Amino acid sequence: MNFKYLIAGLLFYSLAFPSLAFADADKAFEAANRGDYETALKEWLIDANQGDANSQYNLGVMHDYGYGVPENNAEAVKWYRLAADQGYADGQANLGFMYENGYGVPENDAEAVKWYRLAADQGNANSQYNLGVMYDNGDGVPKNYAEAVKWFRLAADQGNATGQANLGAMYAKGDGVPENYITAYMWYNLAAALGLELANDGKEIIREKMTPAQIAEAQRLSAEWYEDHQ
Repeated sequence: MNFKYLIAGLLFYSLAFPSLAFADADKAFEAANRGDYETALKEWLIDANQGDANSQYNLGVMHDYGYGVPENNAEAVKWYRLAADQGYADGQANLGFMYENGYGVPENDAEAVKWYRLAADQGNANSQYNLGVMYDNGDGVPKNYAEAVKWFRLAADQGNATGQANLGAMYAKGDGVPENYITAYMWYNLAAALGLELANDGKEIIREKMTPAQIAEAQRLSAEWYEDHQ
């Protein structure tokens, strides 16, 4: 496994690591990528115990997924929280996820929302998407489609495929925004281009309700968005 990215797309390693102040960050990162978890754990533990948030987060990941240690959700939560309490966005994002599905902590949607919001406010796209889902479903917050659209859009504009697909769905249904098949198709199209298969399903459903001219306009808007966000 390449340790640069995790299953949820969260960054495993931050270039903001203060390499001069702590142990060799590159050594730990390279060790993890080649499967030498013992070395990675040793190096990150030194830094984490000195208060480095990136290393605390990485230790949380190791315990969360069982890399070099037995999988232990409670231990993962401990390290995520230490990073999160320092304002580390990825730690906040993962801590929110642990509270949402009750991994290592009692399930608590309101607490999940709290941590997602802190990370989302720092621009964390996964947390922006997750916060949108919480508002869409009314989990931990009152159901609010307009607020869901807001967060899906922020994630979508960062190229988050699930955020794009969900924003497309909101436009297709007219939830929180006026119903607009052209805009819905545009967002589905962008998400599908990133490999999200469910977005193709959404496209096909609304395609039957659209004229060829509308589809062409949606495709033009997709290309325009893509060019603007390169």
